[in-house]
Amino acid sequence: MHIDTHVALRAAIVQALAVAALAIVLALTLSHSFFKDYGFIAGPGAWMLCAAVTAAVLRLPMLLTLAGAALAGIPSAIATVIGIHWLGAALAVIVFALWCGGVAERRRPTTNAEAI
Repeated sequence: MHIDTHVALRAAIVQALAVAALAIVLALTLSHSFFKDYGFIAGPGAWMLCAAVTAAVLRLPMLLTLAGAALAGIPSAIATVIGIHWLGAALAVIVFALWCGGVAERRRPTTNAEAI
């Protein structure tokens, strides 16, 4: 599998910044009890919203990018269950970025010289 490392790096930066910014806003505006009661919905929803932002900024196909975000969110969910939420989020950003780099590489047009 080939990966566009430039897109992967940009995806990691955009996703990490979007997640951090949204986490700060939510932490400042919502109570801790909200996250205890509804975090299982709010977390994945926030992750997917940030992935949509990443797709838009990098001009990646939205549905394919969101599918990658859903798959990359699995390690984060597992980490949350075992009590290491932020480590899982960091791993999910890396997996998501690699997915985005793969999507970008597959969308790149090939020339006759590259096909040989």
